[in-house]
Amino acid sequence: MVGLKLFRTDTTKSGVTEVTPRLAEVEADVQGLVEAHMETLLGVRFLASEYSTGPVHGGRIDLLGLDENGSPVIVETKRGVDPGVIHQGLFYLSWLMDHRAEFEHLVRDRLGATAASQVLWSGPRLICIAGDFTRYDVHAVREHRRSIDLVRYRLFGTDLLGLETVASVSGGMRVARRARRQAVARRAAADVQGTSMVELASAVDEALLGLGDGVNRVERKQYRAYQRLRNFACLCPPQRSKLLVYLKVDPQDVDLVPGFTRDVSGLGHHGTGDLEVQLRTPRDVERARDLFRASYAAA
Repeated sequence: MVGLKLFRTDTTKSGVTEVTPRLAEVEADVQGLVEAHMETLLGVRFLASEYSTGPVHGGRIDLLGLDENGSPVIVETKRGVDPGVIHQGLFYLSWLMDHRAEFEHLVRDRLGATAASQVLWSGPRLICIAGDFTRYDVHAVREHRRSIDLVRYRLFGTDLLGLETVASVSGGMRVARRARRQAVARRAAADVQGTSMVELASAVDEALLGLGDGVNRVERKQYRAYQRLRNFACLCPPQRSKLLVYLKVDPQDVDLVPGFTRDVSGLGHHGTGDLEVQLRTPRDVERARDLFRASYAAA
């Protein structure tokens, strides 16, 4: 965002006018803007703001939420550069892991019993949104075994907000345990289905992870999610003859091909996304790459 320049084009006079970036006047403005639009901006359902951690911890969490995969999310906001934002967020994340029942009670009150029963405690997240971060901040998140996103914001003019992911890291211990579980799952799937669909799933996994830096992979029983702040793809377990991938692409923007792409908006399915892609061969994976890239870019 520091190097990004935004211009307003004037088609009548064929001119352009630079829109000067700025920071919020006060920190509360950043928090209030994110709180009002958490699901649109971050893919996180709002639960609470200024949530008290009690007299022992003696703090207040800026924002609490639940992401698309059921992972608990702490959002900490700062107006400018704050060298303590990561440590503050990790302090609250530690509190959260020690107060799971309290968090689930909050989810039950706000989102219902079903959401509370599906909280994914293997993947709690910390999202820090600030005017900027130092190189030491970026290094620090890579040293912690937690899922942390550093997001830089800028305001443009009176009605434009820009968000840029500076760093995004998955929890190291969770990744290691997950890799072992995946290996077991792949062997079990191969025993039942043969290797073709498992190999196809590996090719899809490689294609989605290779789209760019900062792609996190989250395992749920019903699907595997790929996210950059928000989910951009969900891969379901292999079926006997095909794989299903759901993307955050508007089906109306796609020339739907029967047996390959399908509009599932309004239809119940595992994962998130309104475009279903059916993959049966390695050639289908190649055909789907443009759709993968479009969903990644939209996220």
